Order: sequence, then C-alpha cells, then structure tokens
Amino acid sequence: MSFSPHPPGLSGCSSIQEQRDRWERKRSRAAKELVQTEEHYCQQLELVTTFFVEILKAKGTLKEDVREGIFSSIKSILSMNQSLLVHLENGYIGKGLEKFSSHLHHYNTYVDNIYNANKLLGIQLKKNKAFRRFKKLQEARPQFNSQKLEDMLQMPVQRIRQYKHLLQDLAANTSPDHPEFEQLSRALVAVCEVSQRIQGNAQRHENHLQLCRVQKLLQGRKTRVLAPGRWFIREGWLNMVPPKGSEAKPKMFFLFSDLLLEARRCSPLSLSNGEKFVGQHAYPLQDAAVEKVFGHTRSQGGLLSLTLPNAKLLLMSSNHDDLNDWYQCLSSAIRKLQSKHTVVLQRDERCGQPLHPAVDHSNPGRKRDLASVEPSEHAQKSVGELECSAPKRTKQSVDAEPSAEASSSSCVIL
Repeated sequence: MSFSPHPPGLSGCSSIQEQRDRWERKRSRAAKELVQTEEHYCQQLELVTTFFVEILKAKGTLKEDVREGIFSSIKSILSMNQSLLVHLENGYIGKGLEKFSSHLHHYNTYVDNIYNANKLLGIQLKKNKAFRRFKKLQEARPQFNSQKLEDMLQMPVQRIRQYKHLLQDLAANTSPDHPEFEQLSRALVAVCEVSQRIQGNAQRHENHLQLCRVQKLLQGRKTRVLAPGRWFIREGWLNMVPPKGSEAKPKMFFLFSDLLLEARRCSPLSLSNGEKFVGQHAYPLQDAAVEKVFGHTRSQGGLLSLTLPNAKLLLMSSNHDDLNDWYQCLSSAIRKLQSKHTVVLQRDERCGQPLHPAVDHSNPGRKRDLASVEPSEHAQKSVGELECSAPKRTKQSVDAEPSAEASSSSCVIL
C-alpha cells in the first residue's frame, strides 16, 4: 500500500494552484510580448508619418487625394496605438485594449484601401519622378534600416494578425473571474472581426485578379467575364461528346459561380492570338443539374452529364481525379447558386405580404410593388448570358441586364 506524503485535500489544492501559476506565467509572457511588439510597431508607424506623410504634405510632391489614397488612415492608427501603448506600459492591459477596440474603424478604413494604396503607389513611382527620388532618399535614412515603403504600408494589416494571436493567448490564460477577462474577450472579438475583413478582402482581390486574367485570355471584347458578384472557380480542358455520336472535341471550360463558359483556342496561325481563346457558349447554372454517367470508381476517366433548361452537355475526361474535381466544383456551384436563389425568393415573398388582411385596392402602387416580387421569364433567361452568344440573343441579353439585376434571379453573390 502506498501513502501520499500530503493529505488528499492539500494535494488537490496544490495542483489547482500550480495550474493557476502556469496560466499566470503564460499570461505574463503574452503581455510582455504585446508591450514590446507594440513599442516597435509605434516606432515604425511614426517613421512613415514623420518622414513621408508630413513632409509630403508640406512639400506638395503628391496631390492631396493621391497622398490620402496611399497612406489612408495611418495617422489615426498611429494616434490610437500610441494611446494603447501608454495603457500597456502602465499595466492597464484590459482597459487599454477595450478602448483600442472601440476605434478599430480606422483599421477597417485602412485594410479596405490597402490594394488601392498599392496600386496608387505603383503608378506614382512610374509617373512621378520627384516622388520617386523623394522615396529613395527617405528610405536611405538609417532609421529605416533598409526597409521599403511598400513593406511598411503593410504593417497595420500584419499587426491585426499579431493582435489576434496575442489576445487569444491572453484570454486563454486569464481566469474568468479576473477583472480584465471580459475586456480581453470583447477586444478579441473586435480584432477577429477586422481579421476576417482582411481575409475577405484578400479573397475578393485574388478573385478579381483571376477574372482579369481570364478576361485577357479571351479574344475580343464581346465575351465579358468581369461582373459584380461573380467568382472564378476553375478552368480546364474537357472533351465534349456530341449528341449524335460523332467524335468528341476538346474544349476549354471556365467555371464561375454563376455560369460555365465554353471556349475554343484561337487559330495558331495568328501570332497575336495564338495563346488566346474565343468564347463560344455561356451556360447559366441557375437551373442546371450535374451527374456522373460513369467514372464513380478509379478507372480511366469518366463522363459527366450537365442538364440545362435548353441544352444537355456530355463532358468527358480521361483523368479520373480531374473529372471528380469538375463534378464536385459544378455540384457545389449549382447548390450554392440555387440555395441563394431560394433564400432570396423566400425573403421577397415575406416582404411582399401585406401587414393587414385588408388590401387597399385604391392604391395601384401597392399592386405594382407586389407584382414586382415575381421575376419575369425574360429576366430569368438573361441571367449569366455573355455576349459570346448569337448576335440576336446578344442584344437581348445586354438590353435585359438591368431587369435581370432587378429580379431575384440575379442574386448570385456567393
């Protein structure tokens, strides 16, 4: 029989106290790292505002709208972070972070503008010789330690990610009965919202670059890929099986969140367009359905059937993994698009219900509002059509574009 050197009650109290001590040590390390990194961050922000923003404003090297477009709300960010640093150095971590989180709209403004700032900076470096020389001289100062302005403008975005991890460590190692626990929790939620905003902006920016890339691959201006709410999903070659049993033809397909674009390669005899494609057909996915005809097992490829209101496509690939990925991407796009469409229709129907049983027949405007909830057949057909269709249908599609946007069938933002 073994005996414990301490009574059971004392042993339990000791283990609880040890756990609390570990939490306190981790909390102290996180708080120390937060103070040290905040001090360095404020110094870097001050370099940008002093040697770039203020001097550029005094010299007039950049126009005011261009200067504000590049540096955005960085002065306001410096001010709020200097206030945070004072609280942190005095030991008021919870109070300082809570006050800091109430001014995070300055960070929202900055992160929403960061891609535009990068673009404006690049334009000025190409066209404005005086600004290019000024930037080079300022970056050569010893305070900058060989840092470039382009990298320093990214600091607020990177700092939000650091805040997220540091606050998670602080909150995880702070007891719920600690007086700063609620303040830390609220600050963490606010910082996470800005972090998600940054991630969303990055995804939208990457999607815009993909759409622009695909647009440049398409010959001419008739096929327009850029559209609000459209997301690029994937592209690739598939063999299109004709309905009458003739030989399958390879086609390039571009899959977006609301349509599938079929294209063919331009003639290799054309030196300028040899690597480009011609859009042939655009298939809206709103009322589409996809299924595997064969290719359920790891065999040599397979065949997909894409059923559309006015067409049926048989798409074949000799690569099983590629075919399976196409099937999953098509299924996901159709499911999300139809789910979005259903939710919008249900919301519109609820909004269209009268508040009282009695209907005012003397007000014709009321009837028009209710009738406008139902999308017209013409509006439904015009959704997702590109100008690469036949000329007659092209004109109808372009003319019907405003009505499609006004109807619920055009709500394809995923």
